[in-house]
Amino acid sequence: MSRRLLCTVVVAATSCCFPLPAHSASAPRTAALLAAGDIASCGSNGDEQTAALVSGLKGTIAALGDLAYDNGTEQEFRDCYAPTWGRFVARTRAALGNHDYNTGTANAAIAALRLPRQGWYSYPLGAWHVIVLNSNCERAGGCGRGSPQWLWLKADLAATRARCTLAYWHHARFSSGSHGSDTATAPFWDLLARARADLVLQGHDHDYERFAPLRGIRSFVVGTGGKELRPFETVHPASEVRNADTWGVLRLTLRPTGYDWRFLSVPGSTFTDAGRASCR
Repeated sequence: MSRRLLCTVVVAATSCCFPLPAHSASAPRTAALLAAGDIASCGSNGDEQTAALVSGLKGTIAALGDLAYDNGTEQEFRDCYAPTWGRFVARTRAALGNHDYNTGTANAAIAALRLPRQGWYSYPLGAWHVIVLNSNCERAGGCGRGSPQWLWLKADLAATRARCTLAYWHHARFSSGSHGSDTATAPFWDLLARARADLVLQGHDHDYERFAPLRGIRSFVVGTGGKELRPFETVHPASEVRNADTWGVLRLTLRPTGYDWRFLSVPGSTFTDAGRASCR
């Protein structure tokens, strides 16, 4: 049976902003975040495997861009994304990837994932402050110092009183994968480092990679959501753990003063990576 026939979620023609989780004294102080990017393709069964994995896990989902291959069309969201990761839309907080803009706009992704049109926003999760950025810099009006997104990020970081901060976007600032490190997002990193942020998550390269903290920030590339995987190239000196043959998701347990991480691979795979750290 085709994915088209299996599909039960219809992509909306227009988008609206999703409801953010409530942040109150009664909110849980420890929260789970499940992260992966580079997800749905009708030419791969990787997204079906990762969706089956995620279906048994609790937590908010950080979708790290490139949500529906190859061009982010309404049909691809309907036929490829909806039957797999589409079942998690209500708990997904997505970033936009370059493939999501291949039609000339990211309208299908914005509608399917109920995103703010500019592609950047923030939300509370447990005791943490979580920031989602749009690393498609030309589409977003720039990522450099003084750009609308940079100014928004500066103000957002200044306004939060959370001890622990996590940010994610699509193009990896640091990567040993085929795309390599993306200098266009360096201004984001500078602001986050000055604000003593703790974690950055990214996709774009179709692999898993964990880095030692750079300017105090630990980062992960988690492009293992279902699209075909790719080998590493020049290894970055801060790279600590790498894997390019396993689909899966990164599960983060966000505690009030720190976090635990564990890479969860799809059934039949044995790779994992786990650890614990404190917020700065």
